[in-house]
Amino acid sequence: MTLKLLAVSAALIGFAVTGAVIPGICDEVSRAAPITVAAASQETAPDFTGISNWFNSKPLNVADLRGKVVLVDFWTYGCVNCVNTLPHVTELYAKYKDKGLVVVGVHTPEFPFERSASNVQAALKRHGITYPVAQDNDSRTWNAYRNQYWPAQYIIDQSGKIVFQHEGEGRYDEIDRTVARLLNVNS
Repeated sequence: MTLKLLAVSAALIGFAVTGAVIPGICDEVSRAAPITVAAASQETAPDFTGISNWFNSKPLNVADLRGKVVLVDFWTYGCVNCVNTLPHVTELYAKYKDKGLVVVGVHTPEFPFERSASNVQAALKRHGITYPVAQDNDSRTWNAYRNQYWPAQYIIDQSGKIVFQHEGEGRYDEIDRTVARLLNVNS
């Protein structure tokens, strides 16, 4: 075996073992990037349905939140990507809650142990979450939003329309600017 063939074989084995992708050969590169959709359709936000528990709030519904900007954050406490977004969501809430922003965390479990209300309550305390959180154990609100990812954020404008959607981590500055623009405040 020539040295060149050995090097190419080692590189291909390395890609296979690490799960890396080769642009142009694998299409996973395009799927790896976070998805952001500025909801051009201005679809009316679905209501919170099938909620088994509300934490930090009485039960909420989207109709009663008209006139407010609402950030709906789908998460689960066992998801590391979700946990990574929580400081940004709590910071956004602290920054704009007195200016008209309502954050609603929708805790939709991925695993059976995440269905426990006491475990969710402990996670809220651990992460300093004081905004309303809906426990969506049967994924009914998740399905109403046609959500597919943890974490995912939906921004709803004052008229109840979804104007921004983002799945995954990141885009924190863009989310902040979108909220600030809707609230007509400087971010």
